[in-house]
Amino acid sequence: MFSDFTVPIPDAKGKIIIKRKKPHYIEYEYDRIYIKEKKYTLAKRTTIGKQHPENPSLMYPNSNYLKYFGSEAPVSVFSDGSRSRCLKTGAFIIIEKILKDYGLPGMISKYVGEKYDLFMDLVAYSIITEDNAAQYYPDYAFNHPLFTKNMHIYSDSTVSSFLSDMTIDMSVAFLNEWNKTRDHREKIYISYDSTNKQCQAGDIEIAEIGHSKEGSKDKPVINYSIAYDSENSEPLFYEDYCGSVVDVSQLQYMLERTKAYGYKRIGFILDRGYFSEENIRFMDNNSYDFIIMMKGMKRLASEVIMEVHGTFEKNRSHRITEYGVSGITVKRRLFQSDEDERYFHVYYNDWKSASERETLEKKLDKLKRFLKNAMGQPMVIPDSIEHYYHPIYWHKGQPDQKFMHAVEKDEVITKETKLCGYFIIITSKNMTAREALLLYKSRDASEKLFRGDKSYLGNKSYRTHKNESTESKIFVEFVALIVRNRIYRYLKDYMIENDIRRNYLDVPAALKELDKIEMIQFADGIYSMRNAVTKTQKTILKAFGMDEKYIKERTKEISIQLKSIGKENGKKNDID
Repeated sequence: MFSDFTVPIPDAKGKIIIKRKKPHYIEYEYDRIYIKEKKYTLAKRTTIGKQHPENPSLMYPNSNYLKYFGSEAPVSVFSDGSRSRCLKTGAFIIIEKILKDYGLPGMISKYVGEKYDLFMDLVAYSIITEDNAAQYYPDYAFNHPLFTKNMHIYSDSTVSSFLSDMTIDMSVAFLNEWNKTRDHREKIYISYDSTNKQCQAGDIEIAEIGHSKEGSKDKPVINYSIAYDSENSEPLFYEDYCGSVVDVSQLQYMLERTKAYGYKRIGFILDRGYFSEENIRFMDNNSYDFIIMMKGMKRLASEVIMEVHGTFEKNRSHRITEYGVSGITVKRRLFQSDEDERYFHVYYNDWKSASERETLEKKLDKLKRFLKNAMGQPMVIPDSIEHYYHPIYWHKGQPDQKFMHAVEKDEVITKETKLCGYFIIITSKNMTAREALLLYKSRDASEKLFRGDKSYLGNKSYRTHKNESTESKIFVEFVALIVRNRIYRYLKDYMIENDIRRNYLDVPAALKELDKIEMIQFADGIYSMRNAVTKTQKTILKAFGMDEKYIKERTKEISIQLKSIGKENGKKNDID
């Protein structure tokens, strides 16, 4: 019981019970459980304090009060109000460990300077809160441990100034060292993908009107791409470029940059968006292997599929169980000018077939309704519809031409139906259909990086108006992606090793669960763990090679650090 101060009795109608017998202890009903067998409801209550003997509207609280109504307690009771009495520590400790394992604090301090610790706090902030807005950083810093000296909480204006003061030289130097530490002797497959983000243009030179992947055509965007080591599950480097430059054109510059970083024995895993004869010729000329999803060239794709149609789909020896598909490999030329044959890996998936067939049928039903409503109208059927139907006109070619009806092109529809459920991956190197698919699917992690970047790091937009701030945010974001992706790999590897799937073992859920590990400041001014680590939290910690003991020890170290900070602040106040 904290007898040195009082707080108002909480206004929680129907949930506060004041005992009649002296002393008047106050209980809080925090839950109700219905007992089905006995057909009654059991109220779960806990004592949160004792009523003030002279003022019945006040009470002396205890630690349970802090648990349920901590936000209502006066800040001045525990501290000067600059830091929360309840600090969320679990996710911070995980991020801290990964940063140290990679040696990132040393690299960042070498190039960013004396405020490198603020840089790391911004990394943790973007991962934990899924945001990148500088104005909300102080709110995060208020209730989390920090990397900054004396856990100093910087204002949003200081954060903005820090980002503006950083230079592109810092990020370039960091990327050089980051890639220098990779093993260049082993052959690696690099997954390369790109996205773009809306930006308040301001004075940002590379923000231009381009093809936004969010669908907005009238807003300036910045293109942003990442090269990713598929084998070791690590982002290697990034590049930002003008919003008007298309992905397929930028690829060759990335290939040259990869060579400059010292990577020699490499192959590239590319999405269909990079499929072009020019890009493939460039990779051939530089002796780069590639794995690429086939884009366009529908006639060639259908020819390859129809060549093997019905020869492998039901054959067990062609089954790729990891992804529930069947696959077969054939050799043929990709372009007419090719001297060598490429490897075409054809895949079939029953679920994909049913889904695509349903989509096709819905499309045809929609076209039928359109054609029915168009009957008797003075119009010409669009080419997209004429692909599936033979239109019949009254007085065709005459001024009074009208559409009468249409006949389905049975041959075209039957062929498209047969193609449902198939897809093709092309490789420059001889490999089995299974090997090609497993390598291509390894790029799923890089796609998750982009989804995580926009959805989970708050980077759908940059919210900047200057080149320097934008470059700095991209730099912070890249380091955050390194850490977040390592979290993803820890969790995924744990599920694979233990053959389990749990909803709380994806990155957002795991971080939210770990953020519930808290330490609170009691009346003596010392922070201690609020509750024991739960079973779910213990499972998540195992994925990172940690246990409850590790968390307790690290929490104790943070508590000692906070106590030391409190004493220093107290001396300063005495002097002031």
